[in-house]
Amino acid sequence: MALTSNRPPSNRLGETLTRKARTALGIRFGRFAVAAISAFATSEIVYVICAGPLALSATEATLIGWFSGVVVSYVLSRWAWERKGRPNLLRETVPFCVVSACVIVVLELADKYLGYHPAAWWHLHGTERALYLALVYGVANLFTFLLRFVFFHYVLFAGSAGRPGPAAAEEALASADPGPEPFARAVGPDSADPGEDPDEDTAADRPADRER
Repeated sequence: MALTSNRPPSNRLGETLTRKARTALGIRFGRFAVAAISAFATSEIVYVICAGPLALSATEATLIGWFSGVVVSYVLSRWAWERKGRPNLLRETVPFCVVSACVIVVLELADKYLGYHPAAWWHLHGTERALYLALVYGVANLFTFLLRFVFFHYVLFAGSAGRPGPAAAEEALASADPGPEPFARAVGPDSADPGEDPDEDTAADRPADRER
């Protein structure tokens, strides 16, 4: 008689999710989620300060708020993928900023063409309009969040996902190489093994010398 599990499906689903979260991919995904939330909160706070007390223009407040979020996201993303040391400007910092700029463009286009325009066509007002715009903006943020995670994990920070980079591999090979012998043994009668008796060969050759 086959044994069946008495655990409800919800418990088994919870255990599966827990195992997935403990993997390297799950840990980095969780850390990147923290980075994304922290960057979003920083961007919003800075934007409110710039637009309110500092009375900056909309463009200035948006750019400063966006840049603040990018800085926080970059620092925490390096923490999420355990990147240490000085970052490579061309291979890491510049691509990260380009991706962040593309994200703000995607959010702007989604907000305009999938949010404001349809809301006007459907004559949404008040709470309905606000909820619809919030839904569109949230879905667009979730979409860009997943795209950024895939790009960062498999492309930008791929060398840190349990695989040493080229520099680390070269250092490992250099440390494993014993290098040249400090003293090369010279070829000649003085290069004999110190554990051997040099008189053994001469003693073996003496009978032949006597026969001559």
